[in-house]
Amino acid sequence: MTRKQRRTMFLTTGFACFAVATVLVLFALEDKVTFFYSPSDLVAEPVAPDLRIRLGGLVVDGSVMKLSDGITTTFVLTDGAAEVPVSYTGVLPDLFREGQGIIANGSFPDAAGPFVADEVLAKHDENYMPTEVADALKEAGHWQEEPEP
Repeated sequence: MTRKQRRTMFLTTGFACFAVATVLVLFALEDKVTFFYSPSDLVAEPVAPDLRIRLGGLVVDGSVMKLSDGITTTFVLTDGAAEVPVSYTGVLPDLFREGQGIIANGSFPDAAGPFVADEVLAKHDENYMPTEVADALKEAGHWQEEPEP
């Protein structure tokens, strides 16, 4: 085998190994990827039931209700253009409130029901909003710039 053939064989083998490793990593991460949606995205293109997503928006004023079991809370998220009902069972973050920008992780158990969140994330101070929520509000034209001190 000549030097050129050995080099070609080495490069071909290296490329094949790299391609196989890439495919294996992508298959391993497939179940770990969670896509972000705004309420407008869900109205325009509904997601499949039981697909795990991140839903972000502002909690609609007057929509937060505790159910009689004491641990389930329902509320509505909006991006100004569309609204999505959400149900969450558990303790909400201390910073959760109406008008708050939040991200809820969960899924739609069925096509007709509310979004069922298993985790709710709230902003940590008045100057922060999750990037995905801010971008969705800007696209919908409902972003309000904070006044500079």
